[in-house]
Amino acid sequence: MQTATCLTATTPMLDFEVPAIAALIEERGWASLPQADRIGAIYDFVRDDILFGYNRADDISASDVLRDGFGQCNTKATLLMALLRGVGVPCRLHGFTIHKTLQRGVVPEAVYPWAPAEILHSWVEVELDGDWLNLEGFILDSPYLQAIRAAFPDQNDLCGYGVGTDRLGAPHVQWTGKDTYIQKTGIARDLGTFASPDDFFENRKQAIGRFQERLYRHAIRYWMNARVRKIRNGDVPPVPGLGAERKGLRKEHGHAA
Repeated sequence: MQTATCLTATTPMLDFEVPAIAALIEERGWASLPQADRIGAIYDFVRDDILFGYNRADDISASDVLRDGFGQCNTKATLLMALLRGVGVPCRLHGFTIHKTLQRGVVPEAVYPWAPAEILHSWVEVELDGDWLNLEGFILDSPYLQAIRAAFPDQNDLCGYGVGTDRLGAPHVQWTGKDTYIQKTGIARDLGTFASPDDFFENRKQAIGRFQERLYRHAIRYWMNARVRKIRNGDVPPVPGLGAERKGLRKEHGHAA
C-alpha cells in the first residue's frame, strides 16, 4: 500500500539526505519555490544537467547518478524522485518494459541481436494539486534530442535512438504542469506503480545472463555512451528501417556523457 508517508520517504536508492544531494537542493533554493515551480526546476535539472547515458546498473542510488552526471530512464528517474522527495513533493515510480527496438541506433548493431526483447523502463508520477502527472520527458537531454530531431526533420513517428514518440517534431518534453513523454510509444508491458525504485527492482531484474551483464557493465555500455556522445554532436548513425529521410547535423560544441 502506498501511503502519503512512504511517497515522501528516503530509501537506500532515494538517498536525498546524503550531503551531495542536500547541498544541491540548498544551493538551488528549490525548497523555497511554489510546488509547481519546485517540480519544474528539478525536472529541468535532471533533464539537461544530467545527460542521457548508460550507468553501470539500473538499481544504483540517486547520489551515484548525480556523481556520474548522466543516466537513462531508470537511473534519471531515481535521481528525479530523490530530489522531489528532498523538497517534500510526493512521487512514485511506474514500471514498464519497452521493446528493444527503442534502443536501436544506440545499441551497436553488432550486439543488438543479443539484447533482450523487452527492457525494463520506468517513469515518475508526481502529485500536484491532487492529480498524478506522468513525467518521462526528462530522459533525453535537449542537445541529444535536438540532434535526433535534426536527423529526421520530416518524421514524427520514431522508435529508435532512445526515442519512442509520434510527435518527434514537437514532443511533450517541456514542463508545463502536465504529463511529459519521450519513450511512451515503445512501451511493451505495464508493470504497475511502486512507492520507490527499491521496490521495483527488488524482484525485477533485466532478463540477461551473468556473462551478458558483466559484458554490458564493463564494455558494451561504454560503447553505447560513445555512440550517445556522437549523436549529441550531430553524428547520427544510419540504421536500416529507422527513417527514409534523415539528415546529419554536426554541432560546433557538444557535451560528453
